[in-house]
Amino acid sequence: MTSDSPIQLPAISVTRALISVSDKTGIPELARELHQSGIQIISTGGTARLIRDSGVPVTDVSEITGFPECLDGRVKTLHPKIHGALLARPEIEEHALTLKELDIQQIQLVVVNLYPFREAVRERPGDTEHAVENIDIGGPAMVRASAKNFENVCVATHPDQYRKLLDEIKDDKGRISGKTRAEFALRAFKMTASYDQAIASTLDLLVQNSGSATEQTEDAGRNSDVASPPIQPVLDMHIPLHRQLRYGENPHQAAAVYGNPEQYIDCFHGKELSYNNYLDIDAALRLGSDFPKTDKALCAIFKHTLPCGAALADSTESAWKKAFSTDTTSPFGGIVLFNSRLDATTAALVDEIFTEIILAPSYTDEALELLKRKSNRRLIRILSWPDAILPRVRSTVGGILWQHADTGFQNEKREVVTRVHPDENQLASLEFAWIVAKHVTSNAIVYARDLQTIGVGAGQPNRVDASRIASGKAKEFGHELEGCVVASDAFFPFADGLEAAARAGASAVIQPGGSVRDDEVIARADELGIAMILTGTRHFRH
Repeated sequence: MTSDSPIQLPAISVTRALISVSDKTGIPELARELHQSGIQIISTGGTARLIRDSGVPVTDVSEITGFPECLDGRVKTLHPKIHGALLARPEIEEHALTLKELDIQQIQLVVVNLYPFREAVRERPGDTEHAVENIDIGGPAMVRASAKNFENVCVATHPDQYRKLLDEIKDDKGRISGKTRAEFALRAFKMTASYDQAIASTLDLLVQNSGSATEQTEDAGRNSDVASPPIQPVLDMHIPLHRQLRYGENPHQAAAVYGNPEQYIDCFHGKELSYNNYLDIDAALRLGSDFPKTDKALCAIFKHTLPCGAALADSTESAWKKAFSTDTTSPFGGIVLFNSRLDATTAALVDEIFTEIILAPSYTDEALELLKRKSNRRLIRILSWPDAILPRVRSTVGGILWQHADTGFQNEKREVVTRVHPDENQLASLEFAWIVAKHVTSNAIVYARDLQTIGVGAGQPNRVDASRIASGKAKEFGHELEGCVVASDAFFPFADGLEAAARAGASAVIQPGGSVRDDEVIARADELGIAMILTGTRHFRH
């Protein structure tokens, strides 16, 4: 092929497949159908055991290499018998002779996904050893080798590719087309690029937090809120075009999306996503990712990147009812996010209003049957929650603004500073409201009770107005304010913001503190009989 020629490759016959995965979704079924197509299966460790236990013959990699897995599994597939089989170009005479001389048999199909690095970091933030042990080495090496040699090898990196793969093998008598191999290779390189970026960002934060107390104090002197992260002298952004969009925020603006959104979302029904859709989806997923370990159902409703209702409950149906009741006007034309499987009963309730987008990790068949009746609604399957540690990049006049993502929740030192202490129910609602407030544009005030937003004041030039708007909306939609809790994304510069919340009926407040008038605000809270928590960390969103 010349550099300017389109990719036009013949189909290849698959006789050997290597399967080594962390996410084992669909592997028994995949292995069974490959075996039925006469394809030899090679595998490693737990994947091999799963395939064998499902009744499918499998050859261990160690039988191919003549070398056992070692170093606690760190070395399994890093061997010429494997990588020679993946990288060889048999149409080149020298390669063909080398394969014969070294007794290396080609592998035409590789099914690999990687250690769940992002999830591991999310589970144990700040644990360097745990993070390092979840950096995959052999997996990316096999993925890159196979993707590089897509002329002769097909590489699948996600379970959603298995069906297409199997159908093609079945329909074309054990062969995979060049078009599919090229598409899968592109996705593989996007995946490894994203994976490496997550590792680099994590180590960046770990290095940032590993300095001496003196170094951190000096950094804090330059930045009064947090220790300054190391800033690179050049911003290197090699992000491939994903696709051109119909237009941007408005029809007269050209737009495109770059990167690999398909690693996180699968829009499987409805029109293609627009520029504004991507913005709303990003806002919703980032809020959802701040509730990673909750055992409750989360529903969050967004409009123009702002949460207009959110709730945690014991079921998706209850979560939807609570979130929607926050503000029954704004959700029209908005997007709805769930953190758990969407059932038919809840789907029917959501279907009563027009929604642009629904996001959920999965859907019941009955829910899909109902929701797909509206062709102009976009349905999205959440494949992975966005990594909270990834940096944020925005354009500015003449340049680019770069910052670490807001991971301030991890290092907060919360303190009750009033005579009155919040009770257990108030504490849970304060935590909930505090997370939601992080995702509301500043100045942000969130009123909540019983793990439900009841009023949101967003984007106001002063905190008193934000509080008035939040309480006013709560009253407009019939919510009881007496005894509610309030979260403020930044400190109260004066006691008047606190007084506005108290007049509305608030009984507890969570806010960062840090104002020169903190003592006055705390004293006023004591006078009003309100409990107050200071977190020491603000969460501006501009």
